[in-house]
Formats: sequence, structure tokens, C-alpha cells
Amino acid sequence: MADEREWLAARFDELRPRLRSVAYSVLGSMSEADDAVQECWVRLDRSDASRVEDLQAWLTTVVGRICLDMLRRRRSRREDYLGDWLPDPVVEMDGSDPEEAAMLADSVGLALLVVLETLSPPERLAFVLHDVFGVPFDEVGRVVDRTPQAARQLATRARRRVRSAPTPDADLARQRVVVDAFLTAARSGDMSALLTVLDPAVVFRFDTGVAVSRTLPVVGAQAVAERVLESAPRFASYATPAIVNGNAGVMVLRERRLMAVIGFTVVNERIVGIDLVANQEKLRHILRP
Repeated sequence: MADEREWLAARFDELRPRLRSVAYSVLGSMSEADDAVQECWVRLDRSDASRVEDLQAWLTTVVGRICLDMLRRRRSRREDYLGDWLPDPVVEMDGSDPEEAAMLADSVGLALLVVLETLSPPERLAFVLHDVFGVPFDEVGRVVDRTPQAARQLATRARRRVRSAPTPDADLARQRVVVDAFLTAARSGDMSALLTVLDPAVVFRFDTGVAVSRTLPVVGAQAVAERVLESAPRFASYATPAIVNGNAGVMVLRERRLMAVIGFTVVNERIVGIDLVANQEKLRHILRP
């Protein structure tokens, strides 16, 4: 019996990065994703695993159902959120935790996660499971308690909404060139150079976790450039390059304290989205001791 449980625990650990990726992509929260994965293990430990034919599929179904319940419970809380809501960033840097790096490989971009937040819980789950992780619709249907055909319709509706999310340039090196140009302009206070790298319809969102007195998000190159220049020249010098949810981004580190993580969405070598997360609750998993 002990040997069987040890085998089960080892197999669960092998699948943990995928389960965590699924949970994070559905929830957009690292702490909630970890809670979902832990609950998934509890349910596995209490089940008769000898009757499970495909453990990965079974665990994906279970973690999906847990995430669906969590999404439904938190919708009312999100309505009272102060300022912009942004997902917890996933950051890759030298010396990253291997599990974090594995999750980054499957992670959903910040811009897409923001759009997913506008979907109903079943639509969001159906889209993530099928379109991101390739789960067949018969399995998706079991998670959301729908027929495979109904699950397909959920994903189709979600896909229509998701089309509004920008698709970042595939070349990470080119993204980095654009982001570096942005930082150089921000450091020097060069409005003209900023406008050169910003898309005319750029959107600047920032999540501090506290109430703000201004309308958010900031939209349009001129408005975003003006907002950036209010504070960026003081802080841009503390920016350290990082990969944020698979795209070029930066960490703002001052005296070894992580002040913010900024993700950039670069399309056609212009910045169409800037997502700044300064909410310390959402940064706790980064630079862990």
C-alpha cells in the first residue's frame, strides 16, 4: 500500500507542472493555481487510483472542475477590485525554478488572460482546455457538465472574443529591441522616441492593488507616453530584462526589492500593450528565498 502511494505521489509530481499550467491559465492567479493543484492531490489521494485508466486525463478533469468552482466563487469579489485587475505574472530569469520555467513554456500571455477574464467560467475553461492544452471536447464536456457538442460551442464563443487579444510578434529578440528602445526613451524623458515605439491604440494597464483616482486603463500613444513620463524616468533605471508570460518584459528591482513586473505586448514592432503589476500580493512567488 505504501509503495502504491509513493508511486502515485511520484506520478503526480511528474504531472504537477502541467496541472499548474492549466490552473494558472484558467485562473490567472498563482496562489489560486497552487491551491487548485493541492486540492487535486487531496482528491487523488482519497480516490481509488487503481481504477483510473488515464491518470493525466483524470487529473486534468479534476483540476478543471476545481478551477471552475473557484472562478464562480470569485466573480462577485472581482467586481469590488480596486483599479485594474491583472493576472499574476509568470517571470523567467537566470536561475528560475525549473517548475516555473516549465510552466512558462505553456503559459498564456498577459493580454490574452485579460481577455479571458471577460468570459463566463465555462467558456473560459472550455477554451483553455481545448485550444491551449488540446483536451478533446468529450473530456471538456465532462468537466463543464455539458455534451461534447455544447462544450465545442462554448469554446467557439470564447474564440470569437479571444480574437480581440493581440498576437505578439513571434521573434523574442525583436520584441526585446522594441522594449529596450521604450526603456531608453523613458529613462531620458524623450517623448518623441516613446511615440515612435508605441502603437497609436496602445493600452496601459496597471495593477497596484490599491484605489486609484484616475480612469484606467490609459489608452492611446499620447496619453500613455505622458503617463509613462510622469514616473518612468525615476524608475526605468531599475528595470532588469526578463521574460514575462513568454514575452519581453522587465522586473523593476530597487535595493533587492521587487517593486513591479511589466509585461509588453509587441505587434509589428510596436508596443500595443503595457501591463504593470505592482500589487505585492501578486509578486510574492517571484524571487522567493
